[in-house]
Amino acid sequence: MATAPSVSYSITVRLEVPAGGTAVSALTTAVESSGGSVTGLDVTASGHERLRIDVTIAASSTDHAAEIVRKLRGIEGVTIGKVSDRTFLMHLGGKIEMQSKHPIRNRDDLSMVYTPGVARVCMAIAENPDDARRLTIKRNSVAVVTDGSAVLGLGNIGPKAALPVMEGKAALFKRFAGIDAWPLCLDTQDPDKIVEIVKAIAPGFAGINLEDISAPRCFEIEARLREALDIPVFHDDQHGTAIVVLAALTNALRVVGKHIGDVRVVMSGAGAAGTAILKLLLAAGVKHAVVADIHGVVHAGREDLVDAPAGSALRWIADNTNPEGVTGTLKQAVVDADVFIGVSAPNVLDGSDIAAMADGAIVFALANPDPEVEPGEARQTAAVVATGRSDFPNQINNVLVFPGVFRGLLDAQSRTVNTEMMLAAARALAGVVADGELNPNYVIPSVFNDKVAGAVADAVRDAARAQGPAVSAAAASGPAAPAL
Repeated sequence: MATAPSVSYSITVRLEVPAGGTAVSALTTAVESSGGSVTGLDVTASGHERLRIDVTIAASSTDHAAEIVRKLRGIEGVTIGKVSDRTFLMHLGGKIEMQSKHPIRNRDDLSMVYTPGVARVCMAIAENPDDARRLTIKRNSVAVVTDGSAVLGLGNIGPKAALPVMEGKAALFKRFAGIDAWPLCLDTQDPDKIVEIVKAIAPGFAGINLEDISAPRCFEIEARLREALDIPVFHDDQHGTAIVVLAALTNALRVVGKHIGDVRVVMSGAGAAGTAILKLLLAAGVKHAVVADIHGVVHAGREDLVDAPAGSALRWIADNTNPEGVTGTLKQAVVDADVFIGVSAPNVLDGSDIAAMADGAIVFALANPDPEVEPGEARQTAAVVATGRSDFPNQINNVLVFPGVFRGLLDAQSRTVNTEMMLAAARALAGVVADGELNPNYVIPSVFNDKVAGAVADAVRDAARAQGPAVSAAAASGPAAPAL
């Protein structure tokens, strides 16, 4: 299947053409015949003989963009100038910056913002460390921490190459929840060192967002940090994904008229995201779950799991799922299943596999950029289909939850994040889709729905405070500082 043009591969080509004749229409024809899409055409300079034009084009890949430019060069009378990749231009010099909240215009401002006035504030915090939340940026700060070992679908590309993603995450925190997030890319993949570094920098933050750390190390790192720190530690690749999946599933089940405790769920993928999704689904009431990995269905009698340590992720899955003792392949497991959730690899299923599922089937094929089953094929027989992509309905996107989750945690001055808070976040996200809006192509709201972050934040904040002062400092000390 040919990939459609995308703004992710958008370029602007500056060129000159003869002022008369059909050169401009030839440009559009050349782009479209090459499979691209002209999204903008601006005349930036004009003379009697020549026109200078900026043509903005959506392509489907870097190679495709280069092919389109070559075709434009072949048009008689066209002179190609600068070719700009719009995505790279957006990242030029980074996507975020630090700004002062107070102008420093004179000596009085300097004396209060910095020395000598700042010394009084330092001493107040030294006498009462809890005042750091009130008197510093700590109250509204989250560290976005990665080691670059599992970045998007790109793999282990290291901390420098991971920085654009962490910057983007920080930008989303600010855009959707007003949170000041700081990208911290660590030049180590040793779990002991990562834990020690995060513990050392934690005093300056009210929350830690772990990002793009490979499994199974991510499980250990998160668990150790949660044990060691008095601020919430949230691995978004695990728990953000799990919350959005549960919210979407809640609404998809409303569409097909089934109950979460009755449906048979088959999952493909037993890594970080798959395990977190499974645990949250079980907490939400799923009773019939089967998980498959690259070796087939996970079950207690599988040869490679018989002697697996009790604490291993796969062993936990084997001990807590598959009550019917299903064996075999993923394709065999999905027969008569009500729900398929994929967080694994592209094209592990086809349309015939989806057709073999139960009536009113729900398919969440979340591998990116190529899902576990081609969405068009799945839609032929499934009642509800969701993907991780923005060019299909029902996009499962973590940005729907992580800003609101942390906004709620920070407002509650929570010391942790737990299953009750995540269940509350999922219920709130599902509830943004009103009964009158719900349909098979709209089981999850848009990331730009202005109700989303607030609904999730309120639910998480209330869940944290309801659990008392052992979880939420705000429950003991009164109202939280106002959200920024």
